[in-house]
Amino acid sequence: MVAPTAFQRLAHPDGELATARAAAAAGTVMCQSTLSSVTPGELAAAAPGARLWFQLYWSSDRGFTADLLARVVEAGFEAVVFTVDFPAAGRRERDLRTAFTLPDDLATPNIPDSLQRQDFHAALGQIVDPTLTWRDLEWLRAHCPLPVLLKGILSADDALLGAEHGAEGVIVSNHGGRQLDGVAASLDALPEVVEAVGDRVEVLLDGGVRRGTDVLKALALGARAALIGRAAVWGLAVGGEQGVREVLELLRAEIELGLTHLGCRSPAEVTRAHVKLK
Repeated sequence: MVAPTAFQRLAHPDGELATARAAAAAGTVMCQSTLSSVTPGELAAAAPGARLWFQLYWSSDRGFTADLLARVVEAGFEAVVFTVDFPAAGRRERDLRTAFTLPDDLATPNIPDSLQRQDFHAALGQIVDPTLTWRDLEWLRAHCPLPVLLKGILSADDALLGAEHGAEGVIVSNHGGRQLDGVAASLDALPEVVEAVGDRVEVLLDGGVRRGTDVLKALALGARAALIGRAAVWGLAVGGEQGVREVLELLRAEIELGLTHLGCRSPAEVTRAHVKLK
């Protein structure tokens, strides 16, 4: 699956549109970021037949968030992924050192207009409501008929809380190591989450997936699927839609080869017995 990554038009003029078309061609899901350069409706129209999820940064403007969710549903998206490890922006020292800013012509239509007029770093810290609690998931459930997954889970306790508050799935993720310094790698956190929730919710993994063997490790440790972020953007930067297609095709070929070497006929046959944890 293709993970939500922001501002994809920084990598290629076609941005998220190219990524969605490539994901559709590969028969996999693309998760659109709130910080993408197109609306949910534009993305769906550009990639007919694509399986689309939407990653939500929950603004303190509840009216705007409710309207955004309505547009996601109207566009035919299949699920909403609520990022829970972003109550505030992490300290992005590389961005500060390079004085990174967004180009003036890069659209961000899925955040309130008031934030689009602000400095990038100031706006990044305000795209979410830092006062949210687990009980706010009830509001989300009331305004979103789609399945809700929580992205950014790294502990058994939080996974259980998510299940108790109505989430259909959790995505074990450390936000690419760009939020809280020193947190566990996603793959290291995966086993305790899987063991804690059992069959109550779906468990997916995001972060550090570079090869097909990484996907197989995630499956062996109990994840239902794995998401790629940076690898897809690298392909996008090099070759647009075709570049993303080739990344996904390479991953599929590596997965199939790995299954052959493991003696498995399908991903469903990969089990905990195929990995050894220290």
